[in-house]
Amino acid sequence: MTRNFKYALFDLDNTVYPQSCGLMQEIGKRMNRFMIERLGLNPEEASRTRDAFLRSHGTTLSALRHHYDIDPDEFLSFVHDIPLDGYLCYDSSLDQMLERLALRKVIFTNADAPHARRVLSRLGILRHFESILDIHFLEFVNKPNRRAYFKVLAEISAQPEECILLEDSLVNIVPAVNLGMTTVLVREGDPKDGAHHHIERIIDFERLMKSLWISDCR
Repeated sequence: MTRNFKYALFDLDNTVYPQSCGLMQEIGKRMNRFMIERLGLNPEEASRTRDAFLRSHGTTLSALRHHYDIDPDEFLSFVHDIPLDGYLCYDSSLDQMLERLALRKVIFTNADAPHARRVLSRLGILRHFESILDIHFLEFVNKPNRRAYFKVLAEISAQPEECILLEDSLVNIVPAVNLGMTTVLVREGDPKDGAHHHIERIIDFERLMKSLWISDCR
């Protein structure tokens, strides 16, 4: 099975770094703050509305653009205006693991490329990724919309079965499974049904690939 893989498609937030570091939680707080300041919501309303937006549109930004004509660059700049040194640092083990990983590596994210480059640079792993396919590349058609996956596949000239997708969101994994990609849920704690494989940390991906290779060779 692994002999057919050409690409590893990595989600960014809560995938290339652990959820427990708190960065994505801080981004979420800034999303709520943006809605409080721009839409005049109180904190409880902002939190409740953003939960509804995620269910209906996949991302807060998509819903804000649809319902309020929010400038996406203004939103993305605001929510990502966070000093990363309080959350992330160079990860030599991750850097070395990605160096050994014999797959072409792409970031596939609903965030924007400037945020992705900051995160990857802070972790010391930017050099491993041949491209960052972000929300601008996707023309704001975000995961889990199937069109986002088709657009990525067309850009890298790959078939679904040639790709392995690493994601922290089961919602975003479902379309990939339906298209024929192999999927890995990257999440701390017990997994839920939906993905082909589960690892707690991105650093465990190498071990998973070795186990798949062994199974394939039997």
